[in-house]
Amino acid sequence: MKKETFLEHLKPFINTDCGSYQPAGVGKIADMLTEKYTALGGWHIKRQHLHDEVGPGLLITNRENPDHYDVLLVGHIDTVFPEGTAAARPFKVEGNRAYGPGVADMKNGVVAIYAALSELDPAVRDKLSIGVLHNPDEEIGSIHSDPWLLAEAKKADRVLVCESARADGSLVNRRKGNATFIITYHGVASHAGNDPEKGRSAVLEMAHWTVELAKHNDYANGTSLNVGQVKGGSASNVVPDSAEAVLDLRFWDNSKYDEIRALLDRLAAKPFVDGVRVEIRVKSQKPAMVMNEGTEQLMQLVEKAGKKIGLPITWQAVGGGSDANTTSAHGIPSLDGFGPIGAGFHSEKEYLEIDSIEQRVALLKATIEEIAAA
Repeated sequence: MKKETFLEHLKPFINTDCGSYQPAGVGKIADMLTEKYTALGGWHIKRQHLHDEVGPGLLITNRENPDHYDVLLVGHIDTVFPEGTAAARPFKVEGNRAYGPGVADMKNGVVAIYAALSELDPAVRDKLSIGVLHNPDEEIGSIHSDPWLLAEAKKADRVLVCESARADGSLVNRRKGNATFIITYHGVASHAGNDPEKGRSAVLEMAHWTVELAKHNDYANGTSLNVGQVKGGSASNVVPDSAEAVLDLRFWDNSKYDEIRALLDRLAAKPFVDGVRVEIRVKSQKPAMVMNEGTEQLMQLVEKAGKKIGLPITWQAVGGGSDANTTSAHGIPSLDGFGPIGAGFHSEKEYLEIDSIEQRVALLKATIEEIAAA
């Protein structure tokens, strides 16, 4: 697909708000994709209701009700941006880059899947069982779609996640695991001037935790604990009886999740401030994306496809998670980064490298062709 045509397909996706908690907007994206695949012909489309707070998922297959996939292509259709972002920062092109909310994370990859499949020789398509899964909540940890994703992925010989290729063009073969914890502190309120000693400060307890958790960062081995959000108290003259912290945990070694979870439980069992009670809730958790023998064979196949189209393939291990974390942790050979090159994720600087579009669509198409030939 020519890059100009690709951008025409991409523009309405960018100009549609579709944050994870915007089900109507995600539904519009699903509607547009349904229209495109229906027009292609030869594809079966199922809309999947997952939860009222998120939009629908889509499962698109070239065979009706398949119990096996030669390849499952995955791309989420939600973004991190609030309602109104598309109007404030609509799709635009400046030089060799396109900008707009979700242009690289990952509406470019969603369109790349469509572009590659639209150009796939029908004889190749019909030789394979192909699945395309678009989930609506990846940016909040796929909290509602994970069971559905995993059920479909377990039918697949291999999974290709079409997040953006890295800024240097690398594909992704490893990703850190991650977890988000909501930590709530319950203290006792009192007047900060008249009887502060009667209070039990939830904020002070939270501060102790923040300092203690920082001691367990092990950057050399890829483990990081970041208290990224905090709130608490009601007024400066009140000893605060409530506080909340959001902890982001990243790791290469999946055993680190259990280790840090045990640490949190120990801290909660013996608070720093007498009389404060602590509750811990896991908001989301993804294991690290790991490699196995099947992954290495899939990498060789992708490298062969790259050679076929004149694109040298390089690989990168990255700290951010994706749905490939879930699929690879269950032993399914999984690779990521099959979208066009992009960067600046989750920010106003997010961009897509326009000159990468045609070659990256060609790589995805050539990879599917190599799967058919294998």
